[in-house]
Amino acid sequence: MQASRIIASSLALSIATLAGASRPVVIGSCPPPECIPQTADDQIIQQTCRVEVVFVLDTTGSMGGLIEGAKQKIWSIATTIAQAQPSPEIRMGLIGYRDRGDDYITRRTALTEDLDAIYSDLMTFEARGGGDAPESVNQALFEAIERFDWTEGDDTLRIVYLVGDAPPKMEYQDDVKYQASCKLAREKGILINTIQCGSMSATRQFWQEIAQNAGGAYAAIPQDGGVRQIATPYDDQINQLSTELNNLMIDYGDRRTRTAQTVKRAQAAEIADAAPTEANADRAAYLGTASGKVTLYGEQELVVDVTDGKVKVEEIPEDHLPESLRGKSKEEIKTIIAENKAKRDAINARMAELVEQRRAFLREASDSTDDGFDAQVRASIRAQAARIGLLIPEND
Repeated sequence: MQASRIIASSLALSIATLAGASRPVVIGSCPPPECIPQTADDQIIQQTCRVEVVFVLDTTGSMGGLIEGAKQKIWSIATTIAQAQPSPEIRMGLIGYRDRGDDYITRRTALTEDLDAIYSDLMTFEARGGGDAPESVNQALFEAIERFDWTEGDDTLRIVYLVGDAPPKMEYQDDVKYQASCKLAREKGILINTIQCGSMSATRQFWQEIAQNAGGAYAAIPQDGGVRQIATPYDDQINQLSTELNNLMIDYGDRRTRTAQTVKRAQAAEIADAAPTEANADRAAYLGTASGKVTLYGEQELVVDVTDGKVKVEEIPEDHLPESLRGKSKEEIKTIIAENKAKRDAINARMAELVEQRRAFLREASDSTDDGFDAQVRASIRAQAARIGLLIPEND
């Protein structure tokens, strides 16, 4: 796996300047550890990098191919981001948009680290409505900039992907026009990348202008999204191990927390049942990354929290334990946790091997001329991540 080019000269210069400081230095962007100067007098405080992405998807009748492609590829896109060094926190959000007079104008899913929530909402999107070419692009774009809780700071990469085949409807008098939204995006440090499905010339002009005005990139893809899903000999084994891992979770906490975790486990099971085999394997690969831990474990998971030292078994009230552990001694609970962790470690080790073999298979089978939705997202986000010092491998 080849790494992308290391750091722009300006970043290298800024870090070199920091090397002379004798006070603690907070690094706003996130250079690779080997590029951070270390001296006896320097105390380097590495801030966590974040990548926040909101997909703004046209969900009108002509967009069925793209929507299905997004359902298939959202996990592999997240995995690509998660391969960055240093490992970032990842939050994604979602807007589906149509036009006035349709079932809805926009539907939003808030920015979250729990990508199961994003995927569950994405699975409900269907291509319907529309009819006349222009759509409510203006409203969707404004909401993407103003209705999400974007993280501030130079260590966060904030990106909107506007994906559609029709231009904005400009005659609505009470709309915030795209020019104003682009200005707001620049002020907030949000990049807007535009991906045009199909070849409508009017759309191309708007999409190029939006990307240019908001510091993003423009790309054109086939009307159907151009997504290729490749089955591998490893998918079924990976998915079986993922199911086994999910069944080992031990949730604890107060009633609200346990209820939320129960809902999350049910959501994960529904995804496993509904998603294509290849998408499930992509999901398992993402959950195996450092960035995927929130999606995998949720709010409170006993084995992880005890292992990480976040909680001691002796400190957990009896009524915060799951039913299966109530009435057991503290030593019995510790033994159960240790045995559970050993099973997880074995599963994770085997899954890591299979995921790497699958990745190599996909690299070999991939077409270098791929111009689909997911390929364009990877290309742009790889280049833009370098702005905050994140290095994403080229062929992943």
